[in-house]
Amino acid sequence: MVFVATIVVIVLFAVWGTAAPEQLAAFANQAYQFSIQNFGWFYLMATLFFLVFSLYLAFSKFGNIRLGDDEPEYSLISWFAMLFSAGMGIGLIFWGVAEPLSHYLTPPEGVAGRTTEAARLAMRYSFFHWGLHPWAVYTVIALTLAYFQFRKGYKGLISSAFVPLLGEKAVKGIAGQAIDMLAVIATVFGVATSLGLGALQINGGLRFLFGIPNTVAVQILIIAVVTVLFLVSATTGLDRGIKTLSNSNLIVAVVLMLFVWVTGPSAFIFDTLTTTLGSYLQNVINMSLRLTPFSKGTWVGEWTLFYWAWWIAWAPFVGSFIARVSKGRTIKEFILGVLLVPSAFGFIWFSVFGGTGLHLELFDRLELADSVKQDMTTALFVALKQLPLGTVIVSIATLLIITFFITSADSATFVLGMFTSKGNLNPGTGIKITWGVLQSSIAVVLLLSGGLSGLQTASIAAALPFAAILLGMCVSLLKSLREEDKIRRAEEKRLRRRLKRLLEKDEPVPE
Repeated sequence: MVFVATIVVIVLFAVWGTAAPEQLAAFANQAYQFSIQNFGWFYLMATLFFLVFSLYLAFSKFGNIRLGDDEPEYSLISWFAMLFSAGMGIGLIFWGVAEPLSHYLTPPEGVAGRTTEAARLAMRYSFFHWGLHPWAVYTVIALTLAYFQFRKGYKGLISSAFVPLLGEKAVKGIAGQAIDMLAVIATVFGVATSLGLGALQINGGLRFLFGIPNTVAVQILIIAVVTVLFLVSATTGLDRGIKTLSNSNLIVAVVLMLFVWVTGPSAFIFDTLTTTLGSYLQNVINMSLRLTPFSKGTWVGEWTLFYWAWWIAWAPFVGSFIARVSKGRTIKEFILGVLLVPSAFGFIWFSVFGGTGLHLELFDRLELADSVKQDMTTALFVALKQLPLGTVIVSIATLLIITFFITSADSATFVLGMFTSKGNLNPGTGIKITWGVLQSSIAVVLLLSGGLSGLQTASIAAALPFAAILLGMCVSLLKSLREEDKIRRAEEKRLRRRLKRLLEKDEPVPE
């Protein structure tokens, strides 16, 4: 039912986007603006709660609970590589230069653009938008799913996490199916729009390198090639396909980052990382709850709330994939690994690429910010072109974007296969291919009709109800953990009493 119903809904949206793209965009924008204007406070409070809740669990008495009886399936490096590639690898590449320069031009309310203070805030908010908070969203959903799958033996579905709250009967009924349908639709919308937007970004890199024009025909060809590649990867299985690609992506990304660090303004990058990290940690609570109700400013809604909604909309896909590859980790190890390691990598990444971009703008007078304003897809390429071996590095960056997109799409087909095959942790090849072809087809149709932005906004608007689902998952997880701890303590008490009776009878204690 979930498989058929979601396909019907998705096809109807695709037809709407094809027949009336402007109407779809208008409707989606109204829904998104309604959620941001009326529930912006809810996004901020919920996301901060996810961060606090994650840290609490990591250092609580539940931290030593293992997610399954076996040892971890994957090494730490492969595990980090897979969760990073699925989580936001492609986003860091695209926004590493573009976001700090965008904030430098248009900083938060109260600060003038193109100033030293604007540069400081640009780096701090880049850390904020890509640091602990988004990974806390992923941590909450991934931990909950991993716990109920590997600790309790439930199916790999979002709805399974609600058994302690709603009961098994309700989860198998309409309520559970509605939760799983929302997760599938959010995943398909997010991945389909990312494929379309990714094609635009790749086309921008190819134009920068080879002068290939930005046309819909080229972008459709890019989607076709990427689709074939990620379907080949999907059919090779989790261990060979996604794992191999993720490891390769991480190696290339680290090499690219180190090259820019060494050949770019190294001392400036070190200084930027140090001072921005201090500023971020000092102001993290203030930024977490910052709204502008008295001035009716729009910056927070356009950036922070947009990001929080985007991360929540992507949470079903990324969280499910992270849960799948995290069997055998303890809760503390899981949380610290998912929350801290990718965040730290993101801080370094933005310091290297964003710091290089700001240095080119502030001290080399390159006017890179104006290039970003004109075409954001070329920000990274323009910055890299200024370094030694610029053309070679731009080529590597473009290839990295392509491989990250393949990994993300591959991971998405895997998760969609799980969601629509009753939580099977190893979905069949046929169902993965079906979802891969379907999401690419939707991307092509909407790219042709111009309805891509409408679908993207619609997927973000779906974040509001899913934020409530995430909060429910937190309550359900905590309830189950407390029940397990209560059973454990009762069993320990029973064993102590038995031991005491044996000692009082002066009988030998059995081994």
